[in-house]
Amino acid sequence: MHRLHPNPLRLLATLSAAAALAACGGGGGADAPAASVQLAVSALPSSSGVYDTRSPISVQAQVQVNGSAAPDGTVVSFAMQGGSFTPAAPATRTGAATSTLTGTSPGVQTLQASATVNGVTASSSQTLILRPAPAALEILVPAYFLPVTNDGWSQMAAAAASTPAVRITAILNPSNGVFTTANASLVQATRELVNAGGSVVGYVYTRYGTGARPMSEIKTNIDRYLDLYGRGVISGIFLDEMASDTRQLEFYREIYNYIKGKDASLRVLGNPGMIPAEAFSSVADQLVTFEGTAAQYQNYDPRTNATWLYSLANTRQASLVHNADTCTAMQAMVRAAASGRYNAGSVYSTQLPFNAVTGVGNPWASLPTYWTSLVSTVRAVNAGTALPAC
Repeated sequence: MHRLHPNPLRLLATLSAAAALAACGGGGGADAPAASVQLAVSALPSSSGVYDTRSPISVQAQVQVNGSAAPDGTVVSFAMQGGSFTPAAPATRTGAATSTLTGTSPGVQTLQASATVNGVTASSSQTLILRPAPAALEILVPAYFLPVTNDGWSQMAAAAASTPAVRITAILNPSNGVFTTANASLVQATRELVNAGGSVVGYVYTRYGTGARPMSEIKTNIDRYLDLYGRGVISGIFLDEMASDTRQLEFYREIYNYIKGKDASLRVLGNPGMIPAEAFSSVADQLVTFEGTAAQYQNYDPRTNATWLYSLANTRQASLVHNADTCTAMQAMVRAAASGRYNAGSVYSTQLPFNAVTGVGNPWASLPTYWTSLVSTVRAVNAGTALPAC
């Protein structure tokens, strides 16, 4: 596990050289003067130690000799396995040398700097996390409601038509995914959404791979979405109640292969509702790595124990948030989701409540009251413009 400094914008690390500086005339020993390199990374806009590959990162090394700035022209060598520097070996001026890092490989990387003064070399390092350059945020809607009793489907179609820059995907869930005939109102609603530019995926629950729902029943469920609602409407399958432990991995690999065998372009979305074992990235095109309250989302932090997520494109990860009581809370959630630390590609936020302990509440019973603001907020975050007023 890689542990990051809490303030990666200004991390100072010092490693003293073991030998005396020739300029001081010392002969070595415990009291010999030492050289040190202090390495500080300043890279906007990241404040989390997570940076985008292919984007320039300004790095700076400060070199001191006996507490004073090293002589101008002291060469500092920068190195990082997953990146390149311009220049690779800058010289100091008033004790500082600067360079521009371009990261090429996502994941945890070690940035190193070293300098030699009068034959004594000192070095320092800092841990960085690189993620693939992010794609635009999308909205993934658990649309667990019927058009005959709820206008959410028509609202999604209207938003997809009026805001084509924001991709909207609805999770179709007739009768908790158990059905033998197509619901006429959903057939019409899903077609309208797709015609407006949105996408639809079919809901299939899996009982965490325990066998409580047999594989044959899961496969039949998948077939019925494709047969009754049609491949022209259904662009993927949403696997709910997904396990997170590798003991169930092969169960989900069989489902993944079955779906891809139907049509390789079908998307497979898996919902463990938490960060699963890394191997689950091989059995889903997108993982819901967070499902919970807005308050809990503030503490979501893969940097502490799941840095492998930063090797994945943000399009491979989704966050579903409920109990976001206000439009302001929703906007905070969306901005966080787009940041390097969260690295989400699909998001959803609703004020509707759910208590995971008691099981009380249904956060997916309708669209949020701030639906229009959610769509415009995602559009603004993607465009890098000011958020709309709540």
